[in-house]
Amino acid sequence: MTTSAANSATTAFSSLPLSPEFLANIDSLGYTEMTPIQAQSLPEILGGKDVLAQAKTGSGKTAAFAIGLLHSLDAKTYQTQSLVLCPTRELADQVSKEIRRLARAIPNTKILTLCGGKPFGPQLASLEHNPHIVVGTPGRVLKHLERGSLTLNRLKTLVLDEADRMLDMGFYDDIMSIIDKMPQQRQTLLFSATYPDEIKTISASIQNKPVDIRVETVHDDKKIKQVFYEIQKGERTKALISLLEHYRPESTVVFCNRKQQTQELADDLWQKGFHVLALHGDLEQKDRDQVLVQFSNKSSSILVATDVAARGLDIKDLEAVINFELSPDPEIHIHRIGRTGRAGKEGLALSLFMASEAYKVNAIEDSRKNPIKIESISSLKTRENFKLSPPMVTLCINGGRKDKVRPGDILGALTANTSLPGTQIGKIDIFDNIAYVAVERPIAKQALKVLSEGKIKGRMFKVRKLR
Repeated sequence: MTTSAANSATTAFSSLPLSPEFLANIDSLGYTEMTPIQAQSLPEILGGKDVLAQAKTGSGKTAAFAIGLLHSLDAKTYQTQSLVLCPTRELADQVSKEIRRLARAIPNTKILTLCGGKPFGPQLASLEHNPHIVVGTPGRVLKHLERGSLTLNRLKTLVLDEADRMLDMGFYDDIMSIIDKMPQQRQTLLFSATYPDEIKTISASIQNKPVDIRVETVHDDKKIKQVFYEIQKGERTKALISLLEHYRPESTVVFCNRKQQTQELADDLWQKGFHVLALHGDLEQKDRDQVLVQFSNKSSSILVATDVAARGLDIKDLEAVINFELSPDPEIHIHRIGRTGRAGKEGLALSLFMASEAYKVNAIEDSRKNPIKIESISSLKTRENFKLSPPMVTLCINGGRKDKVRPGDILGALTANTSLPGTQIGKIDIFDNIAYVAVERPIAKQALKVLSEGKIKGRMFKVRKLR
């Protein structure tokens, strides 16, 4: 057999142990051959193993887990056998539609979608007869479990779809509460576009020896474009602005060596029209939390930080790291620039230095065992009246965990009976007495009005927009 023939055989759905009727339906839906995530995960899923898979939207992951849970379904037993948790109502609706299409070959399969922002009454009526498969958002699924309208004691398969996004939106506690109400003996499939430490932690606590599948490339130093710029004395801030104007990164961490300089630089950049925050050791914990919330949810474009303050910082999709000053330690330099270019994305690492700091550049070059690229600041294209506007705005709610406020309550308050789509609502962070929700800039005014004039969990809370 030729290599191409062998490859097509291993990517053909007919190579899987599926019924002829199921295969015929898959073929009728236009599925010609398996995508990489399907080819790697489906044999494991059909074999009953737990899977931890890194795969993005559009990779075919929905069909991968849908085929798996439908294969193990006993349509004659009217018990909830599979639960798929999604971060938003829109994704849950998409997933439900895909499962329904694939389930056409299995008569009398009942699939139910349970999401916030929808009336409880019709959902309760639908739950009077147990669905085989439930697709939903964590907040609403948990409410039905707590009311006893949904039971999971016969569950075979749990799927966490876009798990990283659910964790971003603050659903960790809800997910763990849901898992407490299902059998320990089950198959757990976890799909995530990125692979932060939180994903590893949740996998370790809810999965049994998962098969680790990575379709997307992960962190690779070759993905980082590193450029050094020599500057003259007194030109540092001006050169930094030139870098921002030329590269226009959506999110940037600027590293300074001293905390006093960090705050001074942030203040200077703010006066020049940049949305910038400072992170240093003099901040109180609540202020540090707020800074990290705003930067990680893309409500601020620039974070100016010291190495100590940024320790443990894990920001997804960080486009650029700029060394306002070089660290004297090459190891710290490598650690700084390693924060960009993650999860298969390209990153920028830009560094400013004066001739008197050439020894630091040499030390970095020696540790890399590769020559570094030095360019002139004059090669940068600057723009008049340039502004970096962050895509999100943070709304601060005067209520948190101690008020029993959950992410699903905030999401429901924003999307129930409004025209605001869940896709325009970003990260939700909940602390003991305060909560933050990021919304896309164009809907910020409307979202603020909805939350200020409406109720969250039946209560009115003070809500304000952070600058």
